[in-house]
Amino acid sequence: MHFPENRIYIEPLTARELEILRLIEEGCTNRDIAQRLMLSLGTIKWYNRQIFSKLGVKSRTQAVTSARELGLFSPETGTTKRLEFTPKHNLPAQVTSFIGRQRELAEIRQHLSANRLLTLSGPPGTGKTRLALQFAYQVLELFKDGVYFVDLAPVRSPQFVPGTIAQVFEIRETGTGSLVNNLKNYLQEKHLLLVLDNFEHVIETAPLVSELLSEAPGLKAIVTSRQVLQIYGEQEYLVGPLSVPDLKSLPEIGALSRNEAVELFCRRSQAVKPRFSLSESNAPAIAEICVRLDGLPLAIELAAARSKMLPVEMIRSKLESRLETLDRGARNLPFRLQTLRGTIDWSYDLLNEKEKTLFSRLSVFQGGRTIEAVEDTCTQGLSIEVMDGLESLVNKSLLYHEGGLDGEPRFLMLETIHEYAREKLAGSGEAVKIKRKHTDFFTRLAEQTETRLAGDKQRRWFERLRSEHDNLRTALAFSLEGGLTEHGLRLVGALRDFWYYTGYVGEGLGWIESIVERAGDAPPALRAKALNSGGWLSFLQGN
Repeated sequence: MHFPENRIYIEPLTARELEILRLIEEGCTNRDIAQRLMLSLGTIKWYNRQIFSKLGVKSRTQAVTSARELGLFSPETGTTKRLEFTPKHNLPAQVTSFIGRQRELAEIRQHLSANRLLTLSGPPGTGKTRLALQFAYQVLELFKDGVYFVDLAPVRSPQFVPGTIAQVFEIRETGTGSLVNNLKNYLQEKHLLLVLDNFEHVIETAPLVSELLSEAPGLKAIVTSRQVLQIYGEQEYLVGPLSVPDLKSLPEIGALSRNEAVELFCRRSQAVKPRFSLSESNAPAIAEICVRLDGLPLAIELAAARSKMLPVEMIRSKLESRLETLDRGARNLPFRLQTLRGTIDWSYDLLNEKEKTLFSRLSVFQGGRTIEAVEDTCTQGLSIEVMDGLESLVNKSLLYHEGGLDGEPRFLMLETIHEYAREKLAGSGEAVKIKRKHTDFFTRLAEQTETRLAGDKQRRWFERLRSEHDNLRTALAFSLEGGLTEHGLRLVGALRDFWYYTGYVGEGLGWIESIVERAGDAPPALRAKALNSGGWLSFLQGN
C-alpha cells in the first residue's frame, strides 16, 4: 500500500471537541466557552489539550489554522464539517503531546509502504510504543477494517499470545476450529493494521506473525520489540534516542527550544510546574541533563518529573547516578516503565546466564569495544561464541555498533545502560579480575603500537590509539587503584609519542607523575623508561 506523502492524518476529533474548536475560531475565551456549554473552566482546558494533541499544535491560533487547512470548517456555511469516515480502532488515547520524531514517522511510512511487517527495535526507554501509536493514529483512514493495538507486555507465556490477539477481535475457539485457525479465517479478507507491542519476551511466537501475514494479504503489522523477530519479510527499523544539543556550541534560546530532547524536558516539566520555562539561566543545565540522559525519552520524562520540587541545576548534579535519581515515575504507567532501572531490568531479564555474564563484563570498556578486545577480556571461563553473544545483545538493544577503523565493527552502550552493566559487574564478584584482563590487553596494545608509530603506516596506528583513548585512560586508572604499578609504567613508557603528537602532553605528564610516585619497588628498566618519557614531554613543553 502506498501512503501519500502530502496528506495529513489525525486522530478524529469528537463531537464535543469539534464544537469547542468552532467556538475557538469565533474568538471565544476559555471562560466564554465554559459558560456557553455549561462546563467547568478546567474541563474546557482539558478539551483544549486533547484538541492540540490531536492536531499536533501548541496554541489556539495554530489549532484554528490547522483545522482550516484540514477542511474541518466548511467555508460555505461556517459550520464545522464532520469527518466523513470514522475509522475503526482500539488505540489507547494519548494523554501527553507527541514531540519530535517527524523524520522517523516519515521513514516508517515509507518502510510500511514497501513492506508488510515492520519491527521497531531499539534500547529500553527510546519510546518505541509511543512512536508506533502516533503513526497508527496518522494512518487510521487508510485501513478500512481498522487499526488494532495488542499490548503483549502483560502476557507471561508465549502460549497465550494467540488468545491475546484473538481477544482484540472478540474471536473465540469453536468446536470446528482452533483459535489460531479462527483468527486466520477472520483476518483473511480484512484490510487492517495490527500493532503488536512489547514482543521481545514472547519472541518464540514470531512464526505466528508470519502465518497471519501469509493467510491475510490485506494485513500489515507493526511490531515493537527490543529484539528483532528474525522472520522472512521483516523490515527492521531502529528507534534511536531523541536529538540532543551540542554542549560545546549551544544555540540561542529559540533554536534550543526546538531541540527534541530539550522540548520534551520542558513540556513534561510544565506538566508538573506550569510556570516552568526555558531561559538563558537554566538552558545550560537543561541541555546537559538531556545529553547525560542520552536523549532517552523515558529518562528525560523521569528527570522532568523532579522539576516540581528541584531546580534544574540540582537535577543535573544528581545525575551522577542516573539509576538512583530516576527512581519514580507516573503511577499509571506499567511498573517496568516507572523507573529507568525497571525498564532496563525488563531487557536484562530476557538474557540467558551466559549473555548476562558477557553483558556485565562488557561494562569494563569505555568508549567502545572491538571484537578482538572482547575476545581477550571477556570470555575467560565463558562457553559462548563472542560473535553470537554480541549479536544477541545487539538484537536485544542492549548494545549497538558503529564502523570503526578499517570498517571493523565497534560495539557501544548508551551510558544509562552502561551504568546498569557496571552495577551488575560490581555485584558479580569478578570485577577486579575483568579489570585486570582489560588492563593487560590495553597495556599490550600500547606496547605493540609504540614501535609502529614511526613506520610507514603511522597514521593508522595513531588512529587506533586515538579510538582507544578512553580505554587506555581506564587501564591507567586501574593500574593505580589496583596496584598494577608495572602495568602503569609499561603504559606510560609506551604512550609518550601518542600523547605528544595528539596534543595530550599535559595529560600524559599527569599520568607519569602519579604512577612513578608509586613505583619505588618496580624494575629499574621500567622506571627509567617512564622517567625518560616524562623528561621528554617536559622538555617539549619548554620545562
